[in-house]
Amino acid sequence: MGKAILYLKNAAILTITGLGLRAAGMFFRVYIAGQIGAEGMGLYQLIFTIYSLCITVATSGVSVAATRLAAEELTQPDMGRARGVLGKVMRLGLALGLAAGAAQFLLAYPAAKYWLGDARAVLSLRILAPSLPFMALAAAARGYFFARRQVGPGARAQIYEQIIRIGLVLLVMPRVMDWGVQYACAAVVLGNTVSEIASALFMAYHYKRDTHRLFDGAKANAPAGTTGRLWRIVAPVEGGRCLDSALRTVENTLVPACLLRFLGSREESLAQFGALKGMAMPVLLFPFSFLNPLATLLLPEVTEAHILGKRRTLETLVGRIMLFTTTFSVLAGGLITLYAYPLGRILYQDETIGFYLRVLAPVLPGMYLDAMGDAVLKGLGEEVATFRYSIWDSTLRIVLVLALMPRFGMKGFLFVTLCSNILSALLNIFRIEKVAGIKTRWYRWFLQPMLLFGLAAVLGEGSLRLLGVAGDWQRLVLGGLVIACLYCLFMLRFGLGDVVKTLLAKRKASGAGA
Repeated sequence: MGKAILYLKNAAILTITGLGLRAAGMFFRVYIAGQIGAEGMGLYQLIFTIYSLCITVATSGVSVAATRLAAEELTQPDMGRARGVLGKVMRLGLALGLAAGAAQFLLAYPAAKYWLGDARAVLSLRILAPSLPFMALAAAARGYFFARRQVGPGARAQIYEQIIRIGLVLLVMPRVMDWGVQYACAAVVLGNTVSEIASALFMAYHYKRDTHRLFDGAKANAPAGTTGRLWRIVAPVEGGRCLDSALRTVENTLVPACLLRFLGSREESLAQFGALKGMAMPVLLFPFSFLNPLATLLLPEVTEAHILGKRRTLETLVGRIMLFTTTFSVLAGGLITLYAYPLGRILYQDETIGFYLRVLAPVLPGMYLDAMGDAVLKGLGEEVATFRYSIWDSTLRIVLVLALMPRFGMKGFLFVTLCSNILSALLNIFRIEKVAGIKTRWYRWFLQPMLLFGLAAVLGEGSLRLLGVAGDWQRLVLGGLVIACLYCLFMLRFGLGDVVKTLLAKRKASGAGA
C-alpha cells in the first residue's frame, strides 16, 4: 500500500507541476511574441533548433544511465558501489555537457550564417552555450532521483527555473527592445541560461544532501566494468536520439529556407515560420498536458500486463488509453477548430494564427494518438520500432518539405504536417495491434467520438446563435463550455459510461479489500 501511495503522490506532483509549467510557459510565449513579433519568433525558433540538438548530446544518455545504474546499484548492500558508479555518471555528464557547450560556442558563427542562414543568431547561441554543462549535471541528478522514486526535487527545480526565467526576461526585455530583434532574442535566451544554471545548482544541492545521507560516509568504489556498462547504455541512447534530433534540426532549418525561395523575403519567411512553430503549435500542444496523468498511471500497468502475458488485461488497458486519448483529443481539436480565429485574435491579435489553428486542429487526434501510441509501444518494449518510425517520419517530412514548400509555401508545410501526424499515428496503432495481439475498435475508439462531437457542436453553436452571443471572449467561453458539457454527456451515455463504472467499481472493491 505504501508503494501505491508513493506512486499516486508522484503522479499527482508530476501532473500538477506539468500543467502549471505548461500554462505559464504558453502565456509567457504569448508575451514574448507580443514583444518581438512573428519575425522575432521565427529567429527564436531557429536558434532553438541548434540548441535543442546540443541539449540532446549533453543530456539524453546521461539521464537514462543515471536512472538505470542507480536503480541497479542502490539494491546492493555496499553503498560505496552506488557512490562510485554515480560519480562516473556525473563526470561523463560534465564531459558531454562541456563538449556540447564548447562546440555550440565555437561553431556559433558558421552554424548561424551557413546552416540557419541568419547571422543574428550568433549572439544568442553563444549566450546559451554555458548552460549545457549545468543541464547535463542536472539531468544526471534527475535520473538519480527517478531511481529513488523522488520526483519532488525535480519538480521544485522546474518551478524555480521557470520563475527565474520569466522574471529575468521581464526585467531585461524592455531595456533592449529598441536595439532590434537580435538583442531581443538574446534577452530571452539570457533568461534561459541563467535559469538553467540556477536550476542545476538547486538540483546539485538536493543531490549532495540526499547522497550524503544515503551513503553515510561510504567510500566510492565503482565495480570493475562500470565504464563499459555506462557506455552500453549511453551510446545507443545518444546515437538514436541525436540522429532523430539532427533530422528534426535539418527540417526546421529547411522550412524557412524553402519559404524564402517561395516568398523572396527573408523577413516574411521568418515571420511565417515563427507564427506557426512559435505561436500556433504551443496552443495546439498545450491540451496534451491533461493526458500526462493517463500515461503516468496506466503505462506501467501496460508493461506489467505484457510481461506477465495477461492478454485480456492488456487489451482492456490499451482500449482505455485509446478511448480516453481520442475522447479528449477530439474535444480539444474540435474546440480549437471552431474557435481558431477568436483564439488567434485573443492571444496574438493575429488572424494568421487563427488560420494555422483552423487548418491543423482537426488533426490534433492524430498528434495525440501518435504521442500516446509511442508511449504505449515503449511500455511494450518496442523502443526499436518507435525509433524506426521516428526516423521514417523525419525523413519523409524532409523530402516533402523540399518537394512542396518551394512551390506552395506554408500551405505545403501544413500539408506535410497533416500527412506526417496521420501516418505516424496509424503506424503506432498497427504496431500495437500486432505486438499486443489486440483488435483495434475503429468505431468505438475513433469514429464515435468524432460523430458525438459533431452533434454537440451543432447543438452548442445553434444555441449561441439563437441567444445572439457575439464577441470573441463570449463565444470562446460560453461556446466551449456548452459544447464540452454536451460532448461529455454524450460520451458518458454512448462511449465512456461503462469504462467509468468499471473503474469506480474496482476502486470501491480495492478500498473495501484494504
